[in-house]
Amino acid sequence: MIQPKIKMKVVGSDRDVGEVSNVIADPVTKSLSHIVVCTDDGGQRVVPIDQVADVSEGVVLRCSAVTVSGYPLLCRDDYTTVHQQEVAGLEARLDVDPGHTLLPVPEGDRDIPRRGFFTKFTIAINAVLAIPLAYPVLKFLIHPMYAPYSNQWVKLASTNQFSDADAPRSYRFKKTIKEGYLERTFDKSHWAMKASPGTLESVYQGKDIEFRDKSGEVYWVNRRNVPYVVFSGKCPHLGCGYKWRSTKKYSMAFLCPCHLSIYDIAGGVLTGPAPRALDVLPTRVTPGGDIEMIDVEFKAGRADRVRVI
Repeated sequence: MIQPKIKMKVVGSDRDVGEVSNVIADPVTKSLSHIVVCTDDGGQRVVPIDQVADVSEGVVLRCSAVTVSGYPLLCRDDYTTVHQQEVAGLEARLDVDPGHTLLPVPEGDRDIPRRGFFTKFTIAINAVLAIPLAYPVLKFLIHPMYAPYSNQWVKLASTNQFSDADAPRSYRFKKTIKEGYLERTFDKSHWAMKASPGTLESVYQGKDIEFRDKSGEVYWVNRRNVPYVVFSGKCPHLGCGYKWRSTKKYSMAFLCPCHLSIYDIAGGVLTGPAPRALDVLPTRVTPGGDIEMIDVEFKAGRADRVRVI
């Protein structure tokens, strides 16, 4: 029995042709019907087994290299691969390693576009049927991404805690956020102070500060004649915490120890890599004297203010 091996050299009647890359079996007789020759130009030609004259150190063909180049190229979609579980029934007889023996696909099953269409059609139908089940879950999971910002007022301090002007103090509070179905509570802090007229002018620079939501609508206005100011507790450079303390160059200033950004009493940048002044938060004073703020966060590292929370 002629038994070509994979990778065997193939020689035509006139010159070398290439090497054996696969063998093709007849599904009925379980015998070898063709060999696939990987030619020197990279093509794979299907050569009938009756063109094989001898198999010893290599495969010797009866035909020439020119004749081989006239045989059809291998169309891989027209064949299936015989795998390990089928070795006993076929490849054991052919003496070829599993995965290198091919069987022709029946002619009626070779309409790949038609089969591909029905496969995609089936997937599409299943997807349509799954939408009513998946939509509520997806809506629940992605809702926090598109939900409007929370503009809830939070009490931070009281006016009776400020006897002196321009004496900022850090105040801690609890923050609770929901992310999908998870809810977590953590501590945050902001700086509040009673500003002197000069500091107030430096903060507001002659105009009120407007705060806008995602749609661009104004949801709050800080009036420049209200003396209480709240600064975000995060440095606008990279979001680190900062302190109110004395420095070598400045008697008192807001100092971020992470990258040495220094701010004056009105939040203006004195030195360091900070791209903008400290962020002023929406602030109001209730009739009872409570200082309330909206816990807004802006994206760090930018000169403009882009709200992220």
